[in-house]
Amino acid sequence: MPKKVFITGASGCVGHYLIEMLLAKTDYELYLLVRDRNKLQIDISDRPNVHVIEDSMQNIGNHKDLLRTMEFVVSTAAAWGGEEAFVVNRDKTIELFSMLDPQVCERAIYFSTASILDSHNQIIPEAGQIGTPYIASKHACLEAVENSIIRDRLITVFPTLVFGGAPDKPYSHLSKGLKDILKYVPYARFLKADGSFHFVHAIDIAQVVTHLLTAPSVPSSPARLVLGMQKLTANDLIAQFSEYLNLKVGWQLSLNPFLIDTVIKLFRIEVAAWDRFCIAQRHFTYDIVSPETFGLMSKYPRLANLLAEVK
Repeated sequence: MPKKVFITGASGCVGHYLIEMLLAKTDYELYLLVRDRNKLQIDISDRPNVHVIEDSMQNIGNHKDLLRTMEFVVSTAAAWGGEEAFVVNRDKTIELFSMLDPQVCERAIYFSTASILDSHNQIIPEAGQIGTPYIASKHACLEAVENSIIRDRLITVFPTLVFGGAPDKPYSHLSKGLKDILKYVPYARFLKADGSFHFVHAIDIAQVVTHLLTAPSVPSSPARLVLGMQKLTANDLIAQFSEYLNLKVGWQLSLNPFLIDTVIKLFRIEVAAWDRFCIAQRHFTYDIVSPETFGLMSKYPRLANLLAEVK
């Protein structure tokens, strides 16, 4: 019998890539939790192994009997702000994992965020203390799910900066804003900053998750996998953006924390505590995994691959 996979957040950017890849590489029965089935841009009309459940995470308890039959669960659903963030990202996600049957569930994959980790992939307390509702709720959820009844088969993935999207798939928040970011490059090329980060494309996230759901052996659970490509510095970013726009990079003003703080005070800019923490942190780098970690090949290993698709 085909394995059953329950996927939350299925109508999102990552969800679309994951569904497409699972349909291409497995015969699994897919159960997709979506608020609005009209947001699914994948043609599933001739897919008898795909079952759409039109409901929200707030009502996840209504699907307890179905969840107890699942061999695999992938929880990508997230709310981005306000009180809903704690309801969905913490309370209902914890409830979801608590309803799985340890005698049936083989693997559970939980999507968190790399923003709650330090450079050694350890949880940072500031994420829970001063983080945005999205960050703080993800921080609050992690310890609970890592102590849930399926903790010995849990894999938590922590995407870094997520790009992705196409005419037949929703765009991530970053990909939506990429063209607007490019508008500022003619001015930003005169700045340099001390900072670094990772990014990952949704299709490469889908590659890793599909591998985790199909490989005979996976990392020991509960596992923490930070998903990203090799780190980029802020100056690399400016240089590559400038090259893409055929702009030269010459003299640059060093944008150090002291100068940033001076500008904030001079113009009386309101900055939240979490934003100040991020400005001081500057380097958001981790011990990462990528498709290559599992013998696969990244589709978007470099920033140039992303820029090549900007219209």
